[in-house]
Amino acid sequence: MSEAQVQQAAVAVAAPVKNTRTLVGRVVSDKRTKTVTVLVERRVTHELYGKIIGRSRKYQAHDEKGEYHTGDTVEIAEGRPISKTKSWVVTRLLQKAGLV
Repeated sequence: MSEAQVQQAAVAVAAPVKNTRTLVGRVVSDKRTKTVTVLVERRVTHELYGKIIGRSRKYQAHDEKGEYHTGDTVEIAEGRPISKTKSWVVTRLLQKAGLV
């Protein structure tokens, strides 16, 4: 095996790729400690009429440091259950909330 193949094999073993679901949404509440509520909106086609309609759902996501606030656009990833309602973790900030 060449030097490059050995390095690629080492990287593949060291960092397994996880197939976790990720969603992008807007933080609508940050009142609780270490938890933010994220509103995820999507557009779907109505089954019968074909009209495009908006659907939304709120997810409770874990925010360990309390660094995300209302209005921020964040990415959340599915993880192990943290509490009764929390199974998602905020992975990164996509856009900071603008001034009102």
